[in-house]
Amino acid sequence: MDFDDQLRRYFGTTDLASLRPEALEAGTERMQVDFGLETNKGRRFALWTFMYMLGAAPDLDVAFKDEAERDSARDFMDLVDRVQPKD
Repeated sequence: MDFDDQLRRYFGTTDLASLRPEALEAGTERMQVDFGLETNKGRRFALWTFMYMLGAAPDLDVAFKDEAERDSARDFMDLVDRVQPKD
């Protein structure tokens, strides 16, 4: 999954800062639907990480039935928390 391609697919632009709130919401909804329908584990994980960065990811126990996938998601969350600047 190419990130810019995913931005264009769900939001019609590669510039999220330019999106109106309703466009962001609509794109996020489409992403959540695709996440629910996706059967490929790698693509599901990529969609989940994208939604996590947007603050729209489902809880780990809902998103991933497999414990190893939940652990990978927790690792990703920890990594993001470490690189995000503190207020």
